[in-house]
Amino acid sequence: DSTIDLGFARIHYYALFVMLDIVVAVYWSNRRLVKRGGESGLMLDVAIWAVPFGIVGARLFHVATHLTDYVGEGKDLLKILYVWEGGLAIYGGLIFGVLGAYLAARQANLKLLSVADALAPAVLLAQAIGRWGNYFNQELFGSPTNLPWGLEIDYANRPTGFEDFATFHPTFLYESLWCVGVFVALIWSAKRFDLKNGQVFALYVALYCLGRVWIESLRIDEANL
Repeated sequence: DSTIDLGFARIHYYALFVMLDIVVAVYWSNRRLVKRGGESGLMLDVAIWAVPFGIVGARLFHVATHLTDYVGEGKDLLKILYVWEGGLAIYGGLIFGVLGAYLAARQANLKLLSVADALAPAVLLAQAIGRWGNYFNQELFGSPTNLPWGLEIDYANRPTGFEDFATFHPTFLYESLWCVGVFVALIWSAKRFDLKNGQVFALYVALYCLGRVWIESLRIDEANL
């Protein structure tokens, strides 16, 4: 089951992982900013802008890529606002999150590149954790496989044409592990080569996108996450 039923409310596991992501990202990026000479707590001020912007962006990107689920005859447009029912896309979250961080950095007289460098490893760690929300949703999986770590997908969640296959590549797991690997690479590179002025963030974008290329090549489900 992808939800926890409390009787008076239903909580999605994915939402819990998103909340954990936010906590991890804010805590770890604050530590990194302090090490760079920033004042403790400033990253919380950044998060107050970046998190809402990120959530809105993630939702908008999801809706834009699943427009027929919300627009058309018999559809309820208000469901666009039903974030608790699931539907957040990481690309939109990153784009709008960076915009929110930029606005916050200007308010706090912080250099955006310093904030971005502090955030990059923290965001990767948060992404590695958050991908496990896809496990409960039975999404972000790849082509059929007989490998020992193949993910068993319920019949109702199997894509059209793949109903006769039971186990699939757990691409959410591959991405989680890739994020951990890139996280380690960023921390090591920043210390080894004294990266600064946006170089850590640039390396994050390059390595993360590189991983998504081969992960997306395995994908067969319709989730745009």
